[in-house]
Amino acid sequence: MPSPEPAGALLLCRAEPAVVGPAAQLLRERMVLARAGREWSVLVPEAKPWLTGEESVERVLGGWAGALAVGAPWPVLALWWDADRGGFTLASGFRRPVGYVWLANGTPVGEHEALRTFAARLGLDPVHDMQSLEALTAPDSEADARARLRGLLAVLTRAGLTLPAGLGPGEPADRLREVARVQPDAEQVDWPGWRDAVHAELDVVEGSGIGPWVRGPRARCVAAAHLAAGVPLALYGLRRRSAGWATAGAILLVHGALGFVYDRVRAARGD
Repeated sequence: MPSPEPAGALLLCRAEPAVVGPAAQLLRERMVLARAGREWSVLVPEAKPWLTGEESVERVLGGWAGALAVGAPWPVLALWWDADRGGFTLASGFRRPVGYVWLANGTPVGEHEALRTFAARLGLDPVHDMQSLEALTAPDSEADARARLRGLLAVLTRAGLTLPAGLGPGEPADRLREVARVQPDAEQVDWPGWRDAVHAELDVVEGSGIGPWVRGPRARCVAAAHLAAGVPLALYGLRRRSAGWATAGAILLVHGALGFVYDRVRAARGD
């Protein structure tokens, strides 16, 4: 019997599932969405494109994280691992993603400054939490890549993250998917088509407390910026045959268009 495929991946979003779901639809990937603690959600991919395409699990997850975060006000943390390495990528808005990698035996190969940026962007304690993160870069013959990632998650529990039992580093993708499906609050994220995806995004905006802020000159400037950035990013992704960058560009275009539409709708209603 062949051994199970060793790669696995999780997307951790610092937002409630009700907000993450509509945004994740724009990735056009089947995923399982579940709560992962206070103001955290976890997305578990159903497919394994790193097995059939030219991109590794690290690049696939980094592309998804960047695409999700580029049009959202909350950060996205991609955790990934395979037979040779394990690591993470943190994406937040238009800022350059930051990541760190450990070899399978736990040897760190990332830059120390990346962990400082990681802690700052997630609002972690600059002393206590940073000390715990620095320990993950120290030599430790008993800590492999999976143990390093579990240590990273332990730090994030102080920021409210609580992953359901069985969803953790070292598990193969098939096992992660099955565990996610049986969570009591789990829901399937599917691509519903552009019309339904746009309506879902508008419903989230209407139901949030940010309605009055997504109108007026500032909102139109933000929408224009999304459109201006989305076109070249989508073209770059198509030229490089990178699904992640192409999706990020498409999401920017959608958010830009939604910004103009929502501004006009609210103006017409006199809100």
